[in-house]
Amino acid sequence: KADKGTLLLDEITEIVPSIQAKLLRVLQTQEFQKVGSSEKMTVDVRVVATSNRDLQVAVEEGRFREDLYHRLSVFPLHVPPLRGRLSDIPVLAEHFVKKYADRYDLPMKTIAPHLLQRFQTYRWPGNVRELENVIHRGVVMAGERNCIEEDDVLDQFFAGYAPNGNDSSRHSGAAVAEITANGSTPTIAEMERKLILNTLADDDVSQKEAAEKLGVSARTIRNKLQEY
Repeated sequence: KADKGTLLLDEITEIVPSIQAKLLRVLQTQEFQKVGSSEKMTVDVRVVATSNRDLQVAVEEGRFREDLYHRLSVFPLHVPPLRGRLSDIPVLAEHFVKKYADRYDLPMKTIAPHLLQRFQTYRWPGNVRELENVIHRGVVMAGERNCIEEDDVLDQFFAGYAPNGNDSSRHSGAAVAEITANGSTPTIAEMERKLILNTLADDDVSQKEAAEKLGVSARTIRNKLQEY
């Protein structure tokens, strides 16, 4: 299907070694056989491979074939993480606002200046995907309003603290907003993690009970635990 076009191999380092060998052979010969067929097919495909890992480190650790690495790295491009290009945030945020406003047939929105400023001082450990999720939530929570405010995206569960200054101690994870031992303020992701784990540790509650306490689905808790 990609013949004469482009094939994107996303997260190339997640391919198991046995498939890496087959992929290398296809890239070298531009030929392959469909499963169950003895006929060889020839294709002309531009291949773009992406990874959020350091490929050279993966090669050194034996998780990625060195010959495949050299075959793929003809024109290597490095895209810095979002925290390394904070000036991109306003443009990306506007793009995601339009995307989700159109999806839900809501009015186009602006982002409150103080919230946009916070976006540009946050480390974004989840990179662009995390920014998109935050904007998605903001668009939905703002509803028919024309401006996304801080309270629309930084609530008790996701941020681990109350952005309007309200006391968050009603959760068992009340200590999530504390300053860390080295004097730095924890990230949103760190506070969220601590809130979830503290809730689960409280009298050894089940995942379902923790979800009810936090006002989220049990599936969300399961997904977060897998992530941690």
